[in-house]
Amino acid sequence: MTGRTPPLTALGFGAAQGGNLYRETSDEDFAAAVDTAWNGGIRYFDTAPHYGLGLSERRLGEALRSRPRDEYVVSTKVGRLLVPSPGTAHLRDPEGFAVPADHRRIWDFSRDGVRRALEASLRRTGLDRIDIVYLHDPDEHWEQAAYEAVPALVGLREQGVIGAIGAGMNQSAMLARFVAETDVDVVMCAGRFTLLEQGALVDLLPAARARRVGVVIAGVYNSGLLARDTPPSDAVYNYQQAPAEVIEQARRTARVCQSYGVTLPEAALAFVRRHPAVVSTVVGMRDEAQVTETLRRSAADVPDQLWTALYEEGLLDVRW
Repeated sequence: MTGRTPPLTALGFGAAQGGNLYRETSDEDFAAAVDTAWNGGIRYFDTAPHYGLGLSERRLGEALRSRPRDEYVVSTKVGRLLVPSPGTAHLRDPEGFAVPADHRRIWDFSRDGVRRALEASLRRTGLDRIDIVYLHDPDEHWEQAAYEAVPALVGLREQGVIGAIGAGMNQSAMLARFVAETDVDVVMCAGRFTLLEQGALVDLLPAARARRVGVVIAGVYNSGLLARDTPPSDAVYNYQQAPAEVIEQARRTARVCQSYGVTLPEAALAFVRRHPAVVSTVVGMRDEAQVTETLRRSAADVPDQLWTALYEEGLLDVRW
């Protein structure tokens, strides 16, 4: 990993739930979640303007304000500008967050857009700096993201305004392009390197190792499918109802895990950490109970023989 990226704790705190992802989270529950994470040793916190139209950033900044600034790492994202929208303030945000639609998101990976987004994030969080800035979901904006946004971030990094830079996406192929073709330090890959699917082994992870770029893994439960000991028939995968064959694959994986005394979520967390390019795993957490359970899962003892067994059952693409 490049020297520009600060050391990250193996487990990171994903703050999308602090933006009321899918349902409301109280200020008290979110503050308790951050407190519990801190007490459990977590020092990496990830947020974004997209999460609750700025609510996640505001809550996270408030929760961290009294803590020593040099003891934690915060990442946020650029690419979506939040523009006031009073005409829709009586409606609910249409992008999955239980907040009023009093702002709308505008895609903007231009040099000016990156600077404006970062300035707004600093205001919302109240922090003096952002340690890692990711381009957020630039899937349809490669040209502008690679040739305007990345140079803008490089300039801010060289000025010491921000720390490390990168991109965060739900795919691995374009992340591999960012690694190979631009001067990024770290990338966040959601859902494409998990116990269920290992597509990032083909493109992103080899590129990251070759260029010494760190990879943060998010979406380790594939939107919830791997979050329970036995996946239910209504499990969610990639933000929608999981197909029957995918649920069956997850259940087969769970049965093998159980035979080694390990739960499916414990194995999901342990698996991604084994790759040498992975520098942290970010898990979304809403309240004290979720943080406590995630810390417990993260500390589970998972035998190496499990990975061989899953590979031999055709449930993993790699033999560790």
